[in-house]
Amino acid sequence: MGKHDRQADKDADFSAYMSGRQTALYRTAYLLAGDHAGAEDLLQTAFAKLYLSWDRIRDREALDGYVRRIMVNENNSLWRRAWKRREHATDTMPETGAVDVYDDGMGGALWSFVQTLPPKQRSVVVLRYYEQLSEAEIADVLGISVGTVKSQASRALAALRARAPHSLNPHESGDDAR
Repeated sequence: MGKHDRQADKDADFSAYMSGRQTALYRTAYLLAGDHAGAEDLLQTAFAKLYLSWDRIRDREALDGYVRRIMVNENNSLWRRAWKRREHATDTMPETGAVDVYDDGMGGALWSFVQTLPPKQRSVVVLRYYEQLSEAEIADVLGISVGTVKSQASRALAALRARAPHSLNPHESGDDAR
């Protein structure tokens, strides 16, 4: 097999993976970045880095975890860059999207609180409660200990409980069903 054939096979394999997983990975990127433009940039960067490493990845079953780790690391490094700290969110959206599932209004309100979490806490919340990864899987994706995952999750949940309005926080009501 010639060099051109190997490159064509690599491109075909990568394209098949990307087209098959792009939607699910975009949702993760959106939850990490907090907006559509940031999610698109994050996912594009992750796919570019994945493509550059494609030949070195032997365990094709671990590709999603590898891409998630790239996105988390890239998202965290974006927050450290000076130009990112100068950007400010606005109340007006440049375009609107359609909601494709029922939303009673509490999901959007809760998500607005999740977006205020520090990047590491938000990463843990997204991977745990959206991606439904185990603590051990999150530790592997983020390159941290399971204990750090637990402490970050605990801090994030405490912050969310403190920020959530009464209607979103059953622990604050007299009807505590625990």
